[in-house]
Amino acid sequence: MGITEYSILVVVGVAAGFINVVAGGGSMLTVPALVLMGVPGAVANGTNRIAIIAQTLAASATFFRRGVRDLRLSATLAVALLPGAILGAWTGAHIGGEWFNRLLAGVMVAVMLTMGLENRVKRAAAAAVTGTTLRRPLLTHALIAVIGFYGGIIHIGIGFLIMFVLHRVGGLDLVRVNMHKMVIVIPYSVVALGIFWAESGILWWAGLALAVGNAAGGWLGAHLSITRGERFIRIAFNLCIVALILRLVFGQ
Repeated sequence: MGITEYSILVVVGVAAGFINVVAGGGSMLTVPALVLMGVPGAVANGTNRIAIIAQTLAASATFFRRGVRDLRLSATLAVALLPGAILGAWTGAHIGGEWFNRLLAGVMVAVMLTMGLENRVKRAAAAAVTGTTLRRPLLTHALIAVIGFYGGIIHIGIGFLIMFVLHRVGGLDLVRVNMHKMVIVIPYSVVALGIFWAESGILWWAGLALAVGNAAGGWLGAHLSITRGERFIRIAFNLCIVALILRLVFGQ
């Protein structure tokens, strides 16, 4: 890769970080961007984990600075994620070529169809009985363990799944749900990164370019007051994702 490709990845990272704040699903831009640059699917999948780690570390630090933390529960949830994530990452590291493109396109379609989940959960939060204590801990941890396998394979959309389980099954309020969602992804992402590095390889400079962009985009999204523009952003984002899906499925 040259300076042009790295610059594009920074811009894509900014867009992904910004979208993660205002809509969610920013990884649906970063992984396809790498693939369309000619990066093998498994390598692109692993390289994206660098940006994920950077973004979740920054978000977790923000929650901690504001006094929102529950280290014991975060630790048990993170441990529940790990076994499935290890197996999933090993599986994902060995999916390449046309099969990875099909998997990626399928996941992107599924995530697009369920992206309204976060907004529905937020709208239901006012009427739901939620709190700071985890309800149904065994079931919640079991579901998180299953999610770990999916996250290890490809990660895209895992935040929606974690949020649904912690809020709707575990009964946690959304502030703590979002905090745990960020914190528990860090250990499994580090482990997944190591597995991808060993099994398929990682493009470190490309990952760092994405990470820099993600951090800048996340900061921008968090500090801008978005009112009328969110609907336009969602529409433009979905159109972009549809174009990427078509390119992955039909492109040569």
